Formats: sequence, structure tokens, C-alpha cells
Amino acid sequence: MADNARVVARRQFLHKVYADIPRRYDLINRIMTFGMDAGWRRQAAAECLAGNPKKVLDLGCGTGDLILEMAKQAAENTEITGVDFSPCMLEIAKEKARGLADEKMPLFVSGDVSNLPFPADNFDSIGSSFAFRNMTYKNPAAEKHIAEVLRVTKPGGRFVVIETSQPKLWLIRKLNHLYLRGFVFWLGWLLSGNRAAYGYLVDSSVNYYSPEELKEKLLRAGFGRVSFKRLFFGAVSIHTAIK
Repeated sequence: MADNARVVARRQFLHKVYADIPRRYDLINRIMTFGMDAGWRRQAAAECLAGNPKKVLDLGCGTGDLILEMAKQAAENTEITGVDFSPCMLEIAKEKARGLADEKMPLFVSGDVSNLPFPADNFDSIGSSFAFRNMTYKNPAAEKHIAEVLRVTKPGGRFVVIETSQPKLWLIRKLNHLYLRGFVFWLGWLLSGNRAAYGYLVDSSVNYYSPEELKEKLLRAGFGRVSFKRLFFGAVSIHTAIK
């Protein structure tokens, strides 16, 4: 019962975080990354679409930046779905998608990663853009979340994660943490008005896995092979896990 209570409490906390900050979320991301996050997502989208997959999922699609980039890059016969647990985030993603041609329009689904509303072995490729941290950082349901991702991925399919990471060099790592705590936290709080949300987002970024640790976690969960690429001096990484 205690574990179930922790899972419910964590889920309620994350729901509140992403209900309170959506309208300023994109703006804060642009400022805190100096606009580089758009280029990172282009790389992640290209990695998701390698091999011309037929069915693609954006896991925790949020306000839609990754799924819209995938829709732009994908072939017309690619079926792209976005799933998120935040109705507020999904509404923004849908608004942003209105400019796409009908044949490029993704399907948006409300759902939770702990019980994804898709059959097993359903997707050729799954991407997650700065959402996987929420599913795994101090989350008592982390193993279940990864198991669900694995379940809905086809054999031989790929899971691409772009996420905050830990620079390898000690000095750069410390400078990155100082930047997150001394600038990003205050910027997020000022523009969103939500101190708790950006306190959590900064804390989870500062203390999240290194690329090597996340690779090992994905391998232990059952993925066959995992590679990663460091971006921005290692403050961000793209992982590609093959089932």
C-alpha cells in the first residue's frame, strides 16, 4: 500500500506541475537553451525516423515540439501518434499542429506511461523529448514505465530519448549545475509564477543520470543494445535503444 501511495502522490505532483506551467513552457525552454533545443529535437526526430518507420510514437509529447518536427521530416505514409497525461499540454500541441497538411497530421492521445493505451509490439519507433526524466527520476513506477515502453515497441524497433544529462568533465558539470540553479530556476519561477514546478525541474536535471548510467538502466530493462551521443558539452544526450 505504501508503494501505491507513493506512485499516486508522484503522479498527482507531476500532473499539477504540467497543469500550471504550459503557456510559458515553450518560451522558458527557448530562453534557457538559447534556442538550441530546436536543433536538438531535429536531431532526435531524424534518429526516430531512421529506417523509414511506419508507426511512430512521441512519448510524453507535451506541447508538441518533437512530434511536429517528426511530422515535418517523416514520409507521408508514416503514422505518428503523440501521447501525454496533461490535457493542457495536449491542447497546446493540437493548436500548434493546425498548420500541418492533413496527410501530416499526428494523432494525439491522452494516456499515462504506466498503462499505455496501445497493443504490444505496436510501434517501429518511439521518441521522448525531455519527458523521460519525469518518468524515471525518483519515480517509484520507473521500472513499470520502461517496461511499458518496451512492451509497445516492435522487436527490432528503436526508442530514442533526448534528455538532460551530466557533462563528463567535472568543471563543466559544476558550471552547468550552477547555471541551472542560479539562472534557470529563477527564470522559470519568474515567468511561470510556479516556484515548486521549476524547483523540481532544476533538481531533477541536476541529479539525473549520466549517459552511461541511463544506458545501463535501459539495458537492464531489456533493450538489446543502447548507444548515446552527447550534446552541448554533455548537458544533454540523445540515447538510442534497440529492442
